[in-house]
Amino acid sequence: MAVAKFASPAELAPEAVTVTDAEISEAEQLIAGMTRDDLVGEEFTDRYTEAVEEMLDAKCEHREPTRAPAEPAETGRAVDLMVALQESVRKAQAARGEDSRDAEVHEMPESNPKKTTAAKKPTRRQRGA
Repeated sequence: MAVAKFASPAELAPEAVTVTDAEISEAEQLIAGMTRDDLVGEEFTDRYTEAVEEMLDAKCEHREPTRAPAEPAETGRAVDLMVALQESVRKAQAARGEDSRDAEVHEMPESNPKKTTAAKKPTRRQRGA
């Protein structure tokens, strides 16, 4: 039976690093610049932890946990891309001082026809010549 050899933890330790006081000062300034103290408000509420705590309380009290209300789905406005493109072209023409005639926007066909390749002619070797 073979015994597995493991690396010594000392071999895995990172090499010692020397850090100057200036580097430490710069790191502290960077951290201070990226730190926010205004993490108060509805957008920073930890709803996951609240839900887990509610679930645990309900289990301890032998009751069903309350269900979170379903958040309404965002109803985005459907955009007709062709209409939006034509409107954009009209605005650009007006900005350049051109007349606002109908923009020529060419629509793509609904489905691209598959490419067909011509049949390959047999080579001399294939014809036996």
